[in-house]
Amino acid sequence: MLDKPLLIDGAWRAGSGSRSGAVINPATGQPIGTLSFCEKADLDLALAAAAKGFAVWRRKTALERARIMHRAAALLRERAETIAELITREQGKPLAEARGEAAGAPEHVEWYAEEGRRAYGRLIPSRIPGARQMVVKEPVGPVAAFSPWNFPIAQLVRKIAGALAGGCSIIAKPPEEAPSACIALAQAFQDAGLPDGVLNIVFGVPAEISDYLVRSPVIRKVSFTGSVPVGRALGALAAGEVKRATMELGGHAPFIVADDADLDAVIRIGVPLKFRNAGQVCASPTRFLIEDKVYDAFREKFVAGTRALSVGNGASEGVQVGPLANSRRLDAIDGFVKDAVAQGARLDCGGRRIGNEGYYFEPTVLSDVPDGARIMHEEPFGPVAALVRVADIDEAIARANALPYGLAAFAFTKSAATASRFAEDIEAGMVSINHFGLAAAETPFGGIKDSGYGSEGGSEGLDAYHTIKFVSQTNG
Repeated sequence: MLDKPLLIDGAWRAGSGSRSGAVINPATGQPIGTLSFCEKADLDLALAAAAKGFAVWRRKTALERARIMHRAAALLRERAETIAELITREQGKPLAEARGEAAGAPEHVEWYAEEGRRAYGRLIPSRIPGARQMVVKEPVGPVAAFSPWNFPIAQLVRKIAGALAGGCSIIAKPPEEAPSACIALAQAFQDAGLPDGVLNIVFGVPAEISDYLVRSPVIRKVSFTGSVPVGRALGALAAGEVKRATMELGGHAPFIVADDADLDAVIRIGVPLKFRNAGQVCASPTRFLIEDKVYDAFREKFVAGTRALSVGNGASEGVQVGPLANSRRLDAIDGFVKDAVAQGARLDCGGRRIGNEGYYFEPTVLSDVPDGARIMHEEPFGPVAALVRVADIDEAIARANALPYGLAAFAFTKSAATASRFAEDIEAGMVSINHFGLAAAETPFGGIKDSGYGSEGGSEGLDAYHTIKFVSQTNG
């Protein structure tokens, strides 16, 4: 699987050169295998295949496309357990979470398959007698898509399903750190009868691949999920080439608790939400803004819940927090914790690496974190929660909006009036109030400000793969 990971024009193949990269099991730190990397010659073949595949796929009816996608969804559902095991082995998250991710993939494919059948245009009453004015949606063209390692399947399937439902072909570059589940995803579409060249998969040096694909005249749409710095660079490149782009660039989500909230219910949601995937989630809550009246009680309950979490190899049943994805994350999280403590934050629990095998870091809670700490301004992307006392809801909302990030936000209150304030005043692309309600197939997922632009999921996600054509016609 890793020696022939490139899917180009319907065939699995190795890269044409000798470059490769090691795939590491983060639970042990040991190599799993070696992934063959593509070269520019391989990218040229993929671009030619995508152009050919687009010519075929765009002519399929929406019903024909939906039937193939439904077959792929059925195969993904049959293979979900195998895919989940691959995710855990290469990315590290607990098997229960990986199963949830694998189970969600066919839902996205099925939803997009049906939404593609509802890509309606409209008629506009004409001011010219005898003229018919039509607005129609057409596929934008071949797509270049780049997905991250933290959710290998969940991020990639949104891009593939959206593109295919919109009538586009796609060249996808999944994460080199966690390739096998992504390969299995592509295999399901191939086995479902997707025409050759419609879906192509490449791996290699990320900067080389993105620069080459985005600059190619074949590519007409770019979809990227990843860091703000890389997103800025790719967004600028796409803009320079006058190409449509969707950018989902991470976040630094506030988690606001009003003094009337049910603390026990909030803790039941907040602890697993914070430490899901070891905190390596773009929409993970990171800044916990707690009203003064309930701050001490919340801190006590949250710390107790964090200490009770089971940390270990994600392949072991019952584990709630697995390893970080790579050694770089260990160093980054250690730096955030040491900086916060040096700035005067209180270390309530955690704060250390676990053992010398694998990339484990203790679930960590910092309280009374000062504004000068790096974790209050930079996305930690790891198992660290920063607790801050606020005087009232006005201060909580002001702090929530103070950063340039704007992906997700979470807020808890029993007051309908306060909930309405959260919905209206928090600056984020997604706001979840009194529960976790993000990332379903039928809902848009995306941010504002430095967290990007455009959405994946929902009807908005399909619109990203369509262009609008206006036709005004008379009968001659």
